[in-house]
Amino acid sequence: DCVLKGKKNVIGDEIQKKLDAGDTPGEIINKYLIPAINKVGDYYDQKKYFLPQLIAGANAMQDGMKVLEPLLAKADGEKGEVVVFATVEGDIHDIGKNLCVLMLKNYGFEVIDLGKDVPAKVIVDAALENNAVAIGLSALMTTTMIKMKDVVDEAKARGCTAKIAIGGACITEDYAREINADGYSEDAAGCVRLIKKLLEE
Repeated sequence: DCVLKGKKNVIGDEIQKKLDAGDTPGEIINKYLIPAINKVGDYYDQKKYFLPQLIAGANAMQDGMKVLEPLLAKADGEKGEVVVFATVEGDIHDIGKNLCVLMLKNYGFEVIDLGKDVPAKVIVDAALENNAVAIGLSALMTTTMIKMKDVVDEAKARGCTAKIAIGGACITEDYAREINADGYSEDAAGCVRLIKKLLEE
């Protein structure tokens, strides 16, 4: 309910009640938080929710995860798969990227957010150094989307096997194919689905 309604200020208390009642951190995430954020994503797809509700739900979930993450780290010691995310060189827009990063973290990925205006070499360096399973690229402008191809070419040239997912206002499925990216996502909810799908291939 807190995630669906974006109730950031009470989610911590609700989680504490569940922990006190004997639920494990993993159960709380799998039984409540992930189904709730999935529903937020579904509502967004169905146009019942819009960007403000999607962000509010993701923020509430993030606050809930902050309570649970330290407990989880102690419980299982295992880290999620690494995704490197960046807005490409020359582009300073990051609202879409930040939302994707937030959603991926909510789904248990370890996300290395390189920020905005990031050169191709830096992105591929980070992917190789951290053994990333995927690279997420964002661009808002037609003048900067061409930099996505630089990242794809750089990754190929250096033997980086991370799947490359791209998105942004001017990006299309056709453009992803044209530059040999592994996939395109229209929005943050789709970004999680896309990366999960790419990792299954």
